[in-house]
Amino acid sequence: MNIEELYGIYNRYPSVKTDSRTIQPGDLFFALKGDHFNGNQYARQALEAGAAYCVCDEITDIKSDRIIFTDNVLKSLQELAKFHRQQFTIPFIAITGSNGKTTTKELVHAVLSKKFRCYTTQGNFNNHIGIPLTILGIKKDAEIAVIEMGANHLHEIEQYCTYTLPTYGIITNCGKAHLEGFGSEAGVRKGKGELYRYIENTGGTVFNNTDYDYLAEMSNAIENKITYGTSGAQYTGEVMNSSALLEVKMTNGAAIPYIRTKLAGNYNLPNILAAVCIGKTFGVSDEQIKDGLEAYTPSNNRSQIIFSGTNTILLDAYNANPSSMKAAIENFAAMEGEKKAVILGGMLELGEDSIKEHAALISLLQQYHWEKVAVAGKDFRDLPENITAFDSSTELSKWFREQDFENTLILVKGSRGMAMEKLIA
Repeated sequence: MNIEELYGIYNRYPSVKTDSRTIQPGDLFFALKGDHFNGNQYARQALEAGAAYCVCDEITDIKSDRIIFTDNVLKSLQELAKFHRQQFTIPFIAITGSNGKTTTKELVHAVLSKKFRCYTTQGNFNNHIGIPLTILGIKKDAEIAVIEMGANHLHEIEQYCTYTLPTYGIITNCGKAHLEGFGSEAGVRKGKGELYRYIENTGGTVFNNTDYDYLAEMSNAIENKITYGTSGAQYTGEVMNSSALLEVKMTNGAAIPYIRTKLAGNYNLPNILAAVCIGKTFGVSDEQIKDGLEAYTPSNNRSQIIFSGTNTILLDAYNANPSSMKAAIENFAAMEGEKKAVILGGMLELGEDSIKEHAALISLLQQYHWEKVAVAGKDFRDLPENITAFDSSTELSKWFREQDFENTLILVKGSRGMAMEKLIA
């Protein structure tokens, strides 16, 4: 079956699923394979649950005209997504970066949705499976789309662009993330820069943060650039205070005297400025931008403020790498509050640099006074006496519940795999 024929079936049954456990009557089931699963084995289950068709790449014992065979199910999913994408002439904005890309995506969506029928990536469904599913979830009434792209090695974003076909791109930043896959910080820039190379080759437009010189260098060959940052840009702004919740004042490009967000951390300033920049580019009014940003409530353990008794907890435990950890600690140190505690989980996917980067984190912590500091993770080693260490977040959670914190500001941060949200569950 060629892609046009498959697209005809998709048009009749536009709900695509890759998990047989979530099948609803009329869904299209794509039987993907991975290291620890084989979707072909669940084709019967999907059909019994009401799937209109199952797309498989292995012969099964099922005899049904509702099974479509293809050479490679994943490739077919991506080709179908590309074919669907080609039916649209609307702006497609691709977002990637080491830190802040999901929050930026959410903020941009909150702003653009004030004016447009805007579709975007759900959660952080931003990989080689999630991106095609996101594209296939875009309906004909779409006026604009925002696609998040995550990557942990070279050529991933390059591949995503072949079926996302972005007309606009933004790289939030390039830091020390996924060093195990990229090899170095230079490798991170090269990998994230694949989005810029695509935009350059297709005559698209990028949104650039002028606070990062390397982004200017990476986008040097791109003709169409729109800039934001704290200075020297078309759209600029600054932090208004050092309280728990970020407040922003626009200083150029938008007549917005203040934006009172529900985000924890001044390091979210670039994410706010990016959303303002993109909103203004597409004609969203100042009032709509302000309303969209102030109404956005973070979730999924990202930049959340949680009040627990007399304590205030800053929960930012969905992701962590040396760049985001440093920003979080420095921001936390600058915040108002007499009693502060820092609770950190280990950083993952740092490869041979892991122990060195964890040691640098400890050195940074030692520059400030904290009520208490506790860490969990095997790569925190040779720690000073004032830091309590645990092998796992489970052990750390038990310790945390035994503490008698009162009127304390508490930072909780760590890589997703450390499950630091257990502390406040």
